[in-house]
Amino acid sequence: MNIAIVGATGNVGRKIIEVLEKKKLPIKNLYLLASKKSAGSELTFNKKKIKVENLENFDFSKAEITFFSAGKDISKNYAAKAAKHSVVIDNSSFFRMDPEIPLVVPQVNPKELLSIKKNIIANPNCSTAQMVIVLKPLHDLFNIKRVIVSTYQSVSGAGKASMDELVEQTKAVLEKRKFSSKNFTKQIAFNAIPHIDEFSNDGYTKEEIKMINETKKILDKKIEITATCVRIPVQVSHAESLNIEFAKSVTPIEIKKALQNSEGCKVIDEKSNGGYATPVDAEGKNDTFISRIRTDKSNKNSINLWIVSDNLLRGAALNAVEIAETYYNRNR
Repeated sequence: MNIAIVGATGNVGRKIIEVLEKKKLPIKNLYLLASKKSAGSELTFNKKKIKVENLENFDFSKAEITFFSAGKDISKNYAAKAAKHSVVIDNSSFFRMDPEIPLVVPQVNPKELLSIKKNIIANPNCSTAQMVIVLKPLHDLFNIKRVIVSTYQSVSGAGKASMDELVEQTKAVLEKRKFSSKNFTKQIAFNAIPHIDEFSNDGYTKEEIKMINETKKILDKKIEITATCVRIPVQVSHAESLNIEFAKSVTPIEIKKALQNSEGCKVIDEKSNGGYATPVDAEGKNDTFISRIRTDKSNKNSINLWIVSDNLLRGAALNAVEIAETYYNRNR
């Protein structure tokens, strides 16, 4: 098949290229698209140099599948145009809550790929994607009533400029130099910022609202969920603390057994120093790691979990490629 990547030079676009190489999908031609500014540069795929093309001039009839990873404004302006000729897999937030467009995590709701009305498939927020992979097997077995999630999200979720700023600010703090924040509302180096995306009128941020609404759409609208999203000074991988209330009593042993046998999950849960996963451990890995499984002694039928996952890989690029892979296998 022929594949195009919009936003190929960005963090997620480059990661999609890496995943496509490792997956060894039957790709005849790979078209790399970006803004006029990046057009003409070259990226490597399967040891071959491919020139980046200007998105504005691209003929989407050349591609059977097109990945969009360039932000919601680009998706808004170009995805529908691409979808006239190509199946679009969109990483932005623009189409996620459209009732006619499936929001898919292949390990959770692959049946949504059987009916694609507008030729567009939405990829969820990275923090949502890693969470629903863990929640799905638990909901199937024990029926989840409510989820309280607090996230600890890496700066890569805000793009390369934010990653660079973390490095610059860290150096400035250590060297005791003055600086101002460019991509964050507060100092990010040696700090934690309880603010990701814009505030809504009810005090929640858009990132928190995304997690709530997307989880309901992907998994089950009956699940009650609340979220607090925090940016921390880590380059890659998001961590999440989950408190899950079930409809019936469940033990940590039952939770561990269920997750050990679930696709996309890896349990590292030892009650000892270092017997848990951290963001550094998850970087570059395909799985969502689950640790600190324990009973919530303050609330009946509730369990606490700690999960970490590479947000650029598991939460974005890998999920997008797995959507393409699942779609291709079901329709060839």
